[in-house]
Order: sequence, then C-alpha cells, then structure tokens
Amino acid sequence: MINAVLVFNNAGQPRLTKFYTQLETSVQQRLISEIFTLVANRPNSACNFLPLPPLLASSSKSSTPTTPHNDTPSLVTYRHYATLYFIIISTSTESPLALLDLIQVFVQALDGLFENVCELDLIFNFETLHATLGELIVGGVVVETQLDKVVEGVKAQGRVAKRPVNEGKSGLSLGGFGRGEGGVWAGR
Repeated sequence: MINAVLVFNNAGQPRLTKFYTQLETSVQQRLISEIFTLVANRPNSACNFLPLPPLLASSSKSSTPTTPHNDTPSLVTYRHYATLYFIIISTSTESPLALLDLIQVFVQALDGLFENVCELDLIFNFETLHATLGELIVGGVVVETQLDKVVEGVKAQGRVAKRPVNEGKSGLSLGGFGRGEGGVWAGR
C-alpha cells in the first residue's frame, strides 16, 4: 500500500503532499521536512530507496493493534528529475522497482498533459496534478499504470489547463523533467 506521495522542488518547498493514511498535521509537517532533508542530502550515485524515518515509523506503531505488521509504512522511494523530487512512502508489500516505474509514469503523464511541463505548471494547475495522481492511485492502491489511459482519463475530466499563446517556454522550464537524448530519462 502507498501511504503518501510527495513532490518537492530543490529548495524543499512542497509542490504536492498527498497522504493516504491518517497522521496528525504536526507529524505530517515534521515528516515532510525530515524526508526532504534525507533525500536532498543523498549523493547522485546512491540508490533511490531509503528506510522510513523514525518519525513515521513510531507514529504508525501507535495505530490499532489489528493492523497487520506488513501493512505499516517502511520504505521511501524517490526520483529526482531536473528541479523536482518525486517521493513515495509505502509498505513493505510494494515492490520498490514498481514504485520507480509508477513515478516514471506519473512524470511522463504530466509531461504529456502540459507539453513540456515546468514547475509553474504544477503550481498554478494543481488540479491537473491531483487529477493525474488520482488516475494512478486511489486510496493508496495503484489502479492504473498505462500512460495513455492516465492521460486520457485526466483529459476526459477537463482538468488540463492550456498556456496562453504568447507565453514563451523560458524561465523555469524543466524540458521534460530531465529527458535526455532520444527520449531516455536522465533522472537518477
């Protein structure tokens, strides 16, 4: 099960915070800060998986005793594209490699919806960001991973905003979130 999806910029400002498990607001805020610090300080050569910070691990143990042990949050999976970190907090039942693929589909869907998405698109069109995530994950369970179906589902909702015609592609453009030559993704 996926417990949370977080998106940060390089300065640590959250661009998306979606929790699928209930946590107190103060715990959420401390967790967001702690996870960004852990992820941002990792070298580019490090793997994209981390054990869960003690803050969340201790708060999940205080849940009801009927919760199975394998359903507690235990893993942080992330990818860094251009100026954004995409982070998923999950249980041990989720495959870390599948979560990396899910992040990849999420980023590609956003890039397809916004046509060369930039960070400002995510800030000013947060409805599209949430709708895209909603097409991928419902209640902490992955429901769709086909890129075409995700993009069509968001477009069918009418949640995609168009840029003004006179707006250039300069500024904070992410150029496809770090897509390298020939469509190969250059994230870590």
